[in-house]
Amino acid sequence: MAENVRVIVGVSGSLSSLAALHRAVGEARRLDAELVPVLAWHAVGGEAAYRAHPCPPLLKVWEQTARKRLDTAFEQAFGGYPAGMRIQPMVVRDDLPGRALVAIADRPGDRLVVSTGRQGRLQRMFHGSVSRYCLAHATCTVVAVPPSELLQTLERAVSEGAPLPLAATLTSNAA
Repeated sequence: MAENVRVIVGVSGSLSSLAALHRAVGEARRLDAELVPVLAWHAVGGEAAYRAHPCPPLLKVWEQTARKRLDTAFEQAFGGYPAGMRIQPMVVRDDLPGRALVAIADRPGDRLVVSTGRQGRLQRMFHGSVSRYCLAHATCTVVAVPPSELLQTLERAVSEGAPLPLAATLTSNAA
């Protein structure tokens, strides 16, 4: 393994974050680096609501749910954690995922992989873009993974409310 080289990747479970996870695994293998998949989570209702009414048992459940989401992302992307590489999964409590990723990717030689998939308007308004935050604040190399053509087609079909024509598109592309 290359000394001091880590590939940190933001994972949320979204399709675009699974694309970033694939890219990060490839980068980690190519660089012989440690893979650090990070899922940032926060208390349901937000941190301010939790501070007003703390409930440590609920906090533990939410953290376990976040760990399960990270495991599920690897199941969906690879059928489990890839063999033959060093992986250090992290579940971090932070209501700003970009801030959490930048804080973790703080060593010389780190490489941060983030997706540039679409976010809803509400999420952008309150949390901003994770990829933009990382590009603006990270001190290491940042690899921004754009959404694939298939993902863009899926998002377009869903936003137009036309999932049935998409099935025909996928079938014709598979032929």
